[in-house]
This record gives sequence, structure tokens and C-alpha cells, in this order.
Amino acid sequence: MNLLDFDLEGLAALCEGLGEKRFRAVQLFRWIHQKGAADFEQMSDLAKSLRGKLAGAAEVRAPAVISEHVSADGTVKWLFDVGAGNAVETVFIPEADRGTLCVSSQAGCAVGCRFCSTGHQGFSRNLSTGEIVGQLWFAEHRLRQTLKLPVGDRAIDNVVMMGMGEPLQNYDALVPALRTMLNDHAYGLSRRRVTVSTSGLTRMIERLQRDCPVALAVSLHAPDDALRDQLVPLNRKHNIEELLDACVRYLPAAPRDFITFEYCMLDGVNDTPEQARALVRLVQGRVPCKFNLIPFNPFPASGLRRSSVDRVQAFAQVLQAAGIVTTVRKTRGDDIDAACGQLAGEVQDRTNARERLARQRVIPIAERGAAA
Repeated sequence: MNLLDFDLEGLAALCEGLGEKRFRAVQLFRWIHQKGAADFEQMSDLAKSLRGKLAGAAEVRAPAVISEHVSADGTVKWLFDVGAGNAVETVFIPEADRGTLCVSSQAGCAVGCRFCSTGHQGFSRNLSTGEIVGQLWFAEHRLRQTLKLPVGDRAIDNVVMMGMGEPLQNYDALVPALRTMLNDHAYGLSRRRVTVSTSGLTRMIERLQRDCPVALAVSLHAPDDALRDQLVPLNRKHNIEELLDACVRYLPAAPRDFITFEYCMLDGVNDTPEQARALVRLVQGRVPCKFNLIPFNPFPASGLRRSSVDRVQAFAQVLQAAGIVTTVRKTRGDDIDAACGQLAGEVQDRTNARERLARQRVIPIAERGAAA
């Protein structure tokens, strides 16, 4: 068994099952996550008898690294082997005030958003808790060595579940992983500094509120259902009204007093001032929020183009004039295909995504107007 699969409560139950006191789980948890130890013999304050039991039954194993690429801007991308021909990507983004790790939750993604390279790769399977936590475990301790950080300093103090996959479709593995990230005996991350990004599974948003509320980012990308149906197919099951209601219900337990709406800027599709004004009408006075406008990172199969800088700025100005906090995300790591929407990894698709998406087409604004 892989000990990265266990949060502290799970590890405590395991230790009790081995006839050990509960405090041993805290010691073990610290060795694994704070010190990055994988060899039980290194864990000097554990009883020798416990080390022997663990050596015969357990291991600490992160996914194997296939490759590491470093961008000119310092962004690092790792490709991890998760078996059976599948690989997932994880990205570290260094900033002046924090180090952010973008973590994957699935091998591929079944949602199939039009502007996302991962969705075009299709879906293979959910990752285990150990495979999710293993990305952080490896990256944190690798970066500490690479950056030669003083003992006690962290390389990563911000985690975003925005890599490959829809995190809330892998809920049972996600929640123990989040609890490990937050635990002071492990990574000690603030709930404000752990973000789950979702395309809009409303019932699972409500479960997250009860079980492990962290910062929430919602992939919106359109001001109306007709367009969002094209861009985010999940909208056909959970429309914008239902999604906004779920966001409002989430806020009382959230560590922040707002929801972040992610909005990928697509030329001629969702980037007009009129659409910005429609967004204002949609959220103003209803959902305390901020907008994160994301420059689209093109890939051949999408059939979409990036909005110009001028169009993005004009769009942002409409939102800002209405008093909505709006940022334009910097494109980081695009020279190593590590930017937002570019993560694709290697996926043994079980969903025929390429063929299915190739038959569909996003209708540009001009054509929608002509059809009307």
C-alpha cells in the first residue's frame, strides 16, 4: 500500500490496525510530507518494530517522472507516468510572492471543453489520492533541493487543482488529498491558498462545502446558456442559473468571500463588450466574485483563436467599470506547453473524444447573428 493515499485520519487508523499508538501516525505523517522521506529506516524517532512492520507492508511512492521541462520564465513542467500508457502533467509557477503548483486530478478529462487541450485528449481514469498528493510531494521536495532553500522554508505555498481533469468528478480521491495539503503536520497550506477549479458540477460543489471548503474557481467562459452549451458541454446538465445558485450556497463556508470565475477569451466567440455587459447583469448583486480573464492558448484541433490584447482590455474595462474585480492572467510557460489549457499529457482515451469533438464546431458571433 502507498502511504501517500492516506490523510492523517486514514494513517492513524492504519497505525492502530498495526497495534500502534495514534501519535505514531503524526510522526509518520511528518516524516513523509514535511521531510520527504520514503525510506522507513530514515524515520529515526519511529519505534524499530513499527519501521519493520511498515517495511513489509507499505511504501511511499509518487508517480515516476518521465520528463522535466523548464521555461524561460522559470515555470517548470513535469510529466508523470501513472501507468497503462497514461501520463499526467504538473506545473510549478514561481512568482515574487508565492510558488504555485498546478495539480492534475485525472488522466484526461471527460468534460470536453472546446478550448482545452486536455479535453481533446479524452479520458482514461481518475487518479488515486496518492497520485494527486504525489505530485505535490515530489515537486515540493525536488524544488527545495533545486532552489537550496533553508530548512523549514517551503517552495510551494499555493496549490490549484487546475491541471488535467475535472477535480469534482474524482471527489473521493480529491478530498483526502486536500486534507493532506491543509494539515499542519504535512504541508500546512491555508484554505485560501488551495483552490479547486470546476466546470460546474453543482451537487459536488455542495458536498465540497460540507466536507472540505477551500477556495473555489468556476470555469464560466460564457454569459448565456446557448454559448456555454457549446464551450462547456456540462452546461447542458447544470446550466448557469443552477451553477450560480450553487456558488451562492458555497460562500458561507468558503475561506474567501468571493467566487473566482475563470473566463477564457476566444476571438469572435465570447469577447465582445456586449457579452461583458451580459456578465455584469448575470452576477452583479447576486454572486460576490472576481473574474480571471485567460488568454486562450491555441492548439490545432480547437479551431479557435486568441482574443487580441485590445479586445481583452475592452472586455475587462466593462467589468471593472461595474465594480467587479477583474484580472488578466499572465501567460506563463507557453514555450514548454505548460500554460493554461495546454496540458495534455498522454491519455489512453476511452471516450472517443477526438472524433466526437471533430464533428462539433463553435459558431462565431457573426454567424450566430446571421442565423437569427
